[in-house]
Amino acid sequence: MSDLAAARARYVELIARREQISSPRLLDALAAVPREDFLPKGPWRIKSEAARSYRLTPDADPVHLYDNVLVAIDARRRLDTGLPSLWTHFIDVLDVGTKQRVVQVGCGLGYFSAVLSRMVGPKGEVRAIECDERLARRAAGYLAPYRNVDVINRNGCADIGGPADVIIVHAGFSHPQPLWLQSLRPRGRLLVPLTQRDREGAVVRITRKARGFEAEAVQQIRIFPGRGRGTTALDDRVADWWERASSLAPLRFRGLAQGLPAE
Repeated sequence: MSDLAAARARYVELIARREQISSPRLLDALAAVPREDFLPKGPWRIKSEAARSYRLTPDADPVHLYDNVLVAIDARRRLDTGLPSLWTHFIDVLDVGTKQRVVQVGCGLGYFSAVLSRMVGPKGEVRAIECDERLARRAAGYLAPYRNVDVINRNGCADIGGPADVIIVHAGFSHPQPLWLQSLRPRGRLLVPLTQRDREGAVVRITRKARGFEAEAVQQIRIFPGRGRGTTALDDRVADWWERASSLAPLRFRGLAQGLPAE
């Protein structure tokens, strides 16, 4: 086994053990997708989850990427790739199945789009939406070999291209967007970080039920804000309400009024 193959195997084992991943298809997809295919050539600026600053890898060997590290996309904006353990855990709790339609809002450079592509299989579909034109262009190039992925440069709060079994949002918002809820198929799942202006908050999973929706908090997060997230104190209070209410017990509701649950 080569050094790179061994590093990939350790990477998958590390994440599986740390997050107690229950989906074999997810682990198989994680093992199959080369992380280096979704980044420019190294060396790379990387940091651990707890680190405050980046360190430069000693060379361009992709073996450095096979650890639970963030990789800078734009260090000046504090914009990084998703932390592998974090987003693998989120994908796992969404129970993504074969033949399903998955929508990503904020796909970045497309690494997790490729993981989801392998999970849904050739009869499934991944719509990878990215509002940043430069990132969307790069993601489209990286994802060209994945025939069941469609990369769209668009505002994911305005249009996601139709109904979905799973919607996963890779940026912080003060509340779920009505479009996302309306687009969920029966038993569809939405995962969205609901954060304040300091980028901190909770990730909430919302499931469509027969008579409305059910929301529950998954875990805390600190994440880049989504385009279209409000910037007022009221938006912060709305995000805080969601975090508190969904962490106490499953929150059942039928719709939204000014970002909050309503009958």
